[in-house]
Amino acid sequence: MQKITAAITAIGGFVPEYRLTNKELEKMVDTTDEWIKTRTGIEERRILKGEGLATSDMAAPAVLEICRKRGISPEEIDCMIVATVTPDMIFPATGNLVCDKIGAKNAWSYDLNAACSGFVFAISTGAMYVESGRFKKVVVVGADKMSSIVDYSDRATCILFGDGAGAVLLEPDTHGYGILDTILRTDGSGAPYLHMKAGGSLHPASVATVTAGMHYAFQEGKTVYKFAVTEMAEVSYQIMERNNLKGGDIAWLVPHQANKRIIDAAAQRMELPQEKIMMNIQRYGNTTAATIPLCLWDYEQQLKKGDFLVLAAFGGGFTWGSVLVKWAYDPK
Repeated sequence: MQKITAAITAIGGFVPEYRLTNKELEKMVDTTDEWIKTRTGIEERRILKGEGLATSDMAAPAVLEICRKRGISPEEIDCMIVATVTPDMIFPATGNLVCDKIGAKNAWSYDLNAACSGFVFAISTGAMYVESGRFKKVVVVGADKMSSIVDYSDRATCILFGDGAGAVLLEPDTHGYGILDTILRTDGSGAPYLHMKAGGSLHPASVATVTAGMHYAFQEGKTVYKFAVTEMAEVSYQIMERNNLKGGDIAWLVPHQANKRIIDAAAQRMELPQEKIMMNIQRYGNTTAATIPLCLWDYEQQLKKGDFLVLAAFGGGFTWGSVLVKWAYDPK
């Protein structure tokens, strides 16, 4: 019996029209365009504007693009996993809402919360459903409306985050393409350094929590940076090493777009040149769970069948991991 792997067979993406530039942020907080670009690599980020619009409104068009590209109906989707830290509401799951909006009537769905590592965790999970033979078409979405939990008077966080959604379709493959290996890690002792204090059962929403600004993302930058530089680089290297691959064998590093210096550290550890690194942080900022699929979406036309890709991420609380992918199709 041939081994089944989960191959990526289509990519979709969505970013809002509104561009929040560094120049605009200069008017909001004590910062400069040059400082932001030097420290993070970000020039602008997209923000979802409009009454009643939420994460599902970005995820839905990304999934519909997948269906159009692959020539399938939403009703053919078996399962959908939405990685997000900004669900439309606590329940029902954003995945349920996306399925309803696009008419994926036969899919079951749920949300996965692993902060900026959400897509890496979700694609690893989705791959297992395909590998088991249970499902034929699994959609994995990374989507976040970070502007909904960012304090635009907090210089430490407001310069970093943007809104967006990306998605991939996973289907069975018996020729060795697709998700080949994963390394996934968590460490809850990192929670004090990157978290959102209120809105859960520990600190339910109240006048006091809102007044105290506890519903915004909090980050202690130096600690997070130090941990991320080390750990994201290490799992990127480890997944190559245990699959007997060298830097020259890797076509692309697809890193979480949090900070250009963190990305550079991972590439250096893998001995990869700049031209092998997917990067769009300058245009979108950190879209949390959406960064990696948005990179794949932006770079799709440069991918070739048989390319080895390393997806790598680091997120709050802490979460981190890497995924080795053998690309399954040539650009159209």
